[in-house]
Amino acid sequence: MNKTELRKHIKLLKSQHQATTTADSGIIMQLLADDAHFLAAKTVLLYHSLSDEVNTHQFIEEWCLKKQLLLPVVVGEELELRLFQNMNELKIGSFGIAEPTGPLFTDYAKIDFVAVPGMAFDRNGHRLGRGKGYYDRLLPKLTNAYKAGICFPYQVVDEVPVEPTDITMDGIITI
Repeated sequence: MNKTELRKHIKLLKSQHQATTTADSGIIMQLLADDAHFLAAKTVLLYHSLSDEVNTHQFIEEWCLKKQLLLPVVVGEELELRLFQNMNELKIGSFGIAEPTGPLFTDYAKIDFVAVPGMAFDRNGHRLGRGKGYYDRLLPKLTNAYKAGICFPYQVVDEVPVEPTDITMDGIITI
């Protein structure tokens, strides 16, 4: 399958699994909370999930008091990272994503762990995004971070088409 076909296939699967999204999200986020790399991290980059992604909202609220949490903000063609302090500071930004308005964070070397959303992942850690390349441009800057793909089990496929610029995940967290 090429990238376009794979995105369509995963989108269909997401629509078929809507009934289990909440329960599955809870299990997956508990696996993240128990992950040794996450537990050891001091500065963590998460994402504020869209309705068809593993729900991160409660997790962000819970962990912002225990770790330094960052969330991405879409600025033009790039993702800017901002410190997350509480849910009241979120505003709807590009693509309908709730984004933080906290202080800008640019010390990429201090990021220990990044939870990465995706349309699909394969067992070799390859990731298929939504096609805009935001994470493809951000991830190479996060050289010290453990990169974990976060997804529902049906998003793990045999093979994701890979480009030379794609960054491989260090691990995948799913059921």
